[in-house]
Amino acid sequence: MTLADVTYLPETPAHDLEIDDINAEAFGPGRFARAAYKIREGGPHDRTLSFVAMNDGQVIASVRMTPIAAGEGRAQMLGPLAVRPDFKNLGIGRKLVAMALEAAAEAGEAAVVLVGDEPYYGPLGFARIPRGQVSMPRPVDLNRLLAHEIAPGAVAKLSGEVCHADLAKTQPQRETEPA
Repeated sequence: MTLADVTYLPETPAHDLEIDDINAEAFGPGRFARAAYKIREGGPHDRTLSFVAMNDGQVIASVRMTPIAAGEGRAQMLGPLAVRPDFKNLGIGRKLVAMALEAAAEAGEAAVVLVGDEPYYGPLGFARIPRGQVSMPRPVDLNRLLAHEIAPGAVAKLSGEVCHADLAKTQPQRETEPA
């Protein structure tokens, strides 16, 4: 197998079962207890920003993006990113991340957030979110909370607890009585 044998495609519902298998293989049953998974439970991921890598008609890797909110800020949350063991360390994961970031930028997204290792994601354009700026619905190592800013100032708008964008509370405008 060479990288020329790998095809990258937008994710479709037909890929769901294979993606579930890859994520189970990569993260095990403990994935359901993670903070990012809790956020993903709040609503669907964005298929237009999610991609798969294929080899011989099989999904060998995937990346998903999920719309999130934190205070007034909006972003996409990257993940899970998973690659089948036989295809790791070939650059497939990095290629999927680059595709997802490019698609997010083209779609007018302001930022992309993830929970991951800075040595891996830093060279891909991610940096730590300032400690205490945002919180997650479950415990997470704050050193692993990273963001890739697309629109200047977008990461600074993220504040408070991160949730799925579908669950973001909107405050109705209050009318004031004339004095």
